[in-house]
Amino acid sequence: MKKLALLCSGGDSPGMNAAIRAIVRTALYHGIEVMGINKGYEGLIDGDLWSMKTTDVSNIIQRGGTILKSARSMRFKEKKYRDVAAMQLQKNNIDALVLIGGDGTFRGAQAFFEEYQFPSMGLPGTIDKDLAGTDFTIGFDTAVNTAMEAIDKIRDTADSHSLIFVVEVMGRDAGYIALNSGIACGAEDILIPELKTSIPKLINRITDEKRRKKNTHIIVVAEGDDFGGGLEVKNLLEKEFPDIGARLCILGHIQRGGSPTYADRVLASRLGYNAVMALMEGRRQEMVGIINGEIVYTPYSEVVKQKAIIAEDIIAITEVLTH
Repeated sequence: MKKLALLCSGGDSPGMNAAIRAIVRTALYHGIEVMGINKGYEGLIDGDLWSMKTTDVSNIIQRGGTILKSARSMRFKEKKYRDVAAMQLQKNNIDALVLIGGDGTFRGAQAFFEEYQFPSMGLPGTIDKDLAGTDFTIGFDTAVNTAMEAIDKIRDTADSHSLIFVVEVMGRDAGYIALNSGIACGAEDILIPELKTSIPKLINRITDEKRRKKNTHIIVVAEGDDFGGGLEVKNLLEKEFPDIGARLCILGHIQRGGSPTYADRVLASRLGYNAVMALMEGRRQEMVGIINGEIVYTPYSEVVKQKAIIAEDIIAITEVLTH
């Protein structure tokens, strides 16, 4: 392998720059040229590639976002545009791709390989932590810490005014951020897509706490919760408990930004390094992950067909600690 290209696809996540740095420096150390692709598959279709040197990745490990930019590409889902992307790789003499993204990124890479046999390795770059084949994804730890710090501050106001606060966190259709930030903040209730929401149970719990003179109530809701998200929960509780008052805080995209934590910087560096080494060893069409502290490789086909499973003890902990 003489030349590789790398791209970020889908939503950005803190730690992507640390991964880019590790990929570029590992490849260059082993005499492999590196081309960066701006704006993911969109940039690949448009031929927006540039040669990357060691100095291009200096002083980026602490920065959130991605210096390569990222995008979701609808065009790449069409065969005619994948043909153009393949032509761009051939034109630039690219031997392999390194991809940083989520399941949509790997679905695209899987289709690309089936049509053109073009090799790639993937890194799990998503704050949602919803991918099988890894205990942690790049950006998850930072996103949870951001949510935790915000919820801690919200509780100060909730306590001062005896309010019910509904805090909606990101995660699309996965509840990992809500579950972990909720436990870390001592939330009174946590609503996630993986567990069916019982509104009567929620109302009964708040009613019982009112009897015990506890009027502060923090409810952490995943944006993909089956009840419909934070706004619907807030509106319902506002009607049920007009004397207390319910407030909604949607944390939104602040969870994607900011300087990555130590955990995300080290994780991204390990995965980036091992992605390049895996390609050099002849591995193909796999996502590099980490399970029980060890580097593992999972075929794209397995990553995209199943989601990470929430551990039963975490669910049990939630049931006990929110009572």
